[in-house]
Amino acid sequence: MDPNTFPTKGNLILAKNSLALSKQGYELMDKKRNILIRELMELIEQATDIQKEIDVTFTSAYLALQKANIQMGIHEVEALSLSVPVEESITIKRRSVMGTEIPKVEYNGTEPKPAYPFYGTKMSLDQASEKFQKVKELTIRLAQIETSAYRLAYNIKKTQKRANALQNITIPKFEALTKNIQSALEEKEREEFTRLKVIKRMKQKV
Repeated sequence: MDPNTFPTKGNLILAKNSLALSKQGYELMDKKRNILIRELMELIEQATDIQKEIDVTFTSAYLALQKANIQMGIHEVEALSLSVPVEESITIKRRSVMGTEIPKVEYNGTEPKPAYPFYGTKMSLDQASEKFQKVKELTIRLAQIETSAYRLAYNIKKTQKRANALQNITIPKFEALTKNIQSALEEKEREEFTRLKVIKRMKQKV
């Protein structure tokens, strides 16, 4: 038997303290969960808007690329595409939301100069290049938001489990323990009071 369950005043104090801490822990978990859910809903809304913008920009970018292929020839456009440098201006940092580490992508969004010469190229290629650049920037933002949303959802699930454990297991356990110890102590007090009355009565008869 757990010695903390013995009906003593010390154990009653411990049980009450544990109950108070459990309730406080549940309130904190509940607040954390609500904050994370609000943050997640905002990210989902942002992701939806960016995805729509990406779809529209992709469509116009491919139309411009198709026009450039027709005007300049597919092989020429493909050769010029090899001159596009590898993207190296992205850095990933982290920020914390209620203990949840989510990525913060920093991108040097300065206006890029075309890697190909203007001579011999068509405006449609410039338009395609500009629109695909925008798609890249939007995709970077979307990747950050989706990764953040995934991590928030995972931590919401963990927080929910902890809150449920406190609400359905820990708190009822300490409530029952407090009640049982208190009832046992009250019963002991009644027995002691009755015993003292009997002793007093016996002394009066002597």
